[in-house]
Formats: sequence, C-alpha cells, structure tokens
Amino acid sequence: MGIVFLHGTGDMTAMKSNKAIVVFSGGQDSTTCLFKAIKEFGEVEAVTFDYGQRHKLELDCASRIAADLKIKHHVLDMSLLNQLAPNALTRSDIEIGQAEGELPSTFVDGRNLLFLSFAAVLAKQAGASHIVTGVSQSDFSGYPDCRDIFIKSLNVTLNLAMDYPFVIDTPLMWLTKAQTWQLADDLGAYSYVREKTLTCYNGVVADGCGECPACLLRSRGLQEYELARNGGKRI
Repeated sequence: MGIVFLHGTGDMTAMKSNKAIVVFSGGQDSTTCLFKAIKEFGEVEAVTFDYGQRHKLELDCASRIAADLKIKHHVLDMSLLNQLAPNALTRSDIEIGQAEGELPSTFVDGRNLLFLSFAAVLAKQAGASHIVTGVSQSDFSGYPDCRDIFIKSLNVTLNLAMDYPFVIDTPLMWLTKAQTWQLADDLGAYSYVREKTLTCYNGVVADGCGECPACLLRSRGLQEYELARNGGKRI
C-alpha cells in the first residue's frame, strides 16, 4: 500500500473519497470544518468525544448542531483520558491559565492523538478515507498536538497501522482565527457559527464568557475579521 502524506493545506484533492468523518466538538473551528466537509463530500459523519470535560455542555451543543445539519453523530466515551491526564479542562479545581515557559493548563496530554486514532477506527468501519479536524498551527494555544508535523506523522502511522489509505484533512492549519471567521462567512455559515457554537471553557454558548483564553482568542479573531469585512477587505 502506498503511504499518503498530508500537505496540511486543507486541500482535499490529495485523495478521492466521497465520505468523511469530522472530529467535532461543537465549537467554532470544528463547526466551520463540518460546514466545509458537507460542501465537499457526498457523505459526512461527525464524532464527538466525552472525556469528562468541564465544559460538558459542548456535547449537547455538538448533538444539536449535528441534528440541525442532519449529520449522523457518534459520541464516544473517552473518560479514561480524564483519569490519566488531570488538567484544567477536566478538573474544576485546576485554574485555567498559563505560566511563562509552560504549556497552558488546558492542554490534555494525548488528546488529539487519541481522538484522531479512534476517529480513524470509526472511519475505516464507516468506509470513510478522510478524517477532518480543526487543529491550527497559525493561531493556537501552544498545544504540540495541533502542529502540522504531528498531523503528518500520525497520518502515516494510521495508514501503516490499519493498512488503510487515510487522509487527515486540516482546513484551518494555516489560518488565523480571523481567517477562520472569513471561511465560515464564505461557506454561508457565519451567523450560525457565531450564534450556535460553544468555544468557551466555561460552557457559555455563542460569544462565551469573554474571559477564558478560548473566548479571548475567538473574540480577537472576530473583531479583526469584522473590521476587514466592514472595510471591504479579505484577510
């Protein structure tokens, strides 16, 4: 079997397939990816992971969005991750923050590795060659498992481990948050993504709590995009 390498551009022409699995949290990024996948693939399914996250309302949000878009939705139990990797996303007694020179307290060791691996198992059973994920190296919180080099490495590993021609698509890899808002707008999903998604670590839908790192990143990108859009510019 030939090994398929990911180019990290979000270009889904690397391999022909008519079905994709979207790793889906119900947040801004994964919902934008879901809209993009619906446009580009004949059949799309979404998979969400329950790992005991403190913003557990994202599970309900993801289910509502999947129902709205008439997408088959899988929710997989990943509670073991909660036991293995205590962090601010799974423990209310750990403060959300980032000390200088360290990873944010919201980083969950092995999360994307496990999520994408289990998504690949699901994808193979469902006959899907593409796995779509909203990770980004351009505008992220310093998480090592959002980097392009990690995705490329895992892509090859999954192909070898399962003898199946997966392509991990990363449409947002080189986009800023502002450009991600622009993509949602280009897809006709700007209002939906803004009003229906949950990015906030404190579980507040839409514009969120306005204080946590996820909300601040989302808000800065939104403000930058709206300034450009009102000025008739593309970012």
